[in-house]
Amino acid sequence: MAAKKDFYEVLGVSKTATPEELKKAYRKLALEWHPDRNKAANANEKFKEINEAYAVLSDKQKRTTYDQFGHDAFAPGSGMGGGAGQGPFGGFGGQQGPFQYSYSSSGGNPFGSDFVDPFEIFEQFFGGGFGGGGRGGGRQRRNAYEISISFMEAVHGVTKEVMVPRGGAGEGSQKKTIKIPAGVDSGSRIRFDEFDIVISVAKSNEFAREGDDVVVSHEIPFTKAALGGIEEVQTIDKPVKIRIPAGTQSGTLIRLRSQGVPHVRGGGKGDEYVKIVLKVPTHLTRTQKELLDELDKTMHE
Repeated sequence: MAAKKDFYEVLGVSKTATPEELKKAYRKLALEWHPDRNKAANANEKFKEINEAYAVLSDKQKRTTYDQFGHDAFAPGSGMGGGAGQGPFGGFGGQQGPFQYSYSSSGGNPFGSDFVDPFEIFEQFFGGGFGGGGRGGGRQRRNAYEISISFMEAVHGVTKEVMVPRGGAGEGSQKKTIKIPAGVDSGSRIRFDEFDIVISVAKSNEFAREGDDVVVSHEIPFTKAALGGIEEVQTIDKPVKIRIPAGTQSGTLIRLRSQGVPHVRGGGKGDEYVKIVLKVPTHLTRTQKELLDELDKTMHE
């Protein structure tokens, strides 16, 4: 049997990663490897590995135990917490860890009886979860509907009216008012009454989103890059003024704290990064050319 990978390595974070860094890394990997989205042959095992790593490292006590004893802390017979012979994750039908399950897209209950559903951890990021299920009860499937919203609607939150089927076939549809919280992203799944809403967010022409951070490109003339000055840039809420340091190079990122996307669960926001792009003039007057020639000569003296 191959040795289990280090949990920090699985999530691609350092051993000093903060809870927010762990959550961000987990969210990115879970979206990438969720078996409903990724059809690779190893997606199921990869997703299970990611969830197992996050389940340990996101829990302060379990993380401390793992840092001290590694995987041995959770092996059967370790005697460390939980029940005898089960480790800290004891109490799940004698199986080691809460992620003993198999995934199948062919329908039915892919989880069997004794399990803790890792999809619940995945969907807690998005304000909802799957209902039903439980020990021996199987996983209750819920109707899911996709809704497309704009980038700014995802950032600020929005209320939408949607039409969903009423009961069985032939019973028509009904209007539902749904409130989408600020900070959702494509793939976010929200639970409403007897159905789920899956969010699809349109891309922004101005902002690039990376988790809860946003990046915006801002052009400045090369003279301001050299001399420095004040520039007005757009954030997701309003324009703000920033200082350009003298000698700024093209590609420099200027960080605006808490000017990014609201965290969908919990307070606070991500950051905005202003990427400086130098604007080189394509048409110069004779005077401008003479001045630049003179500048070029002085710089090479």
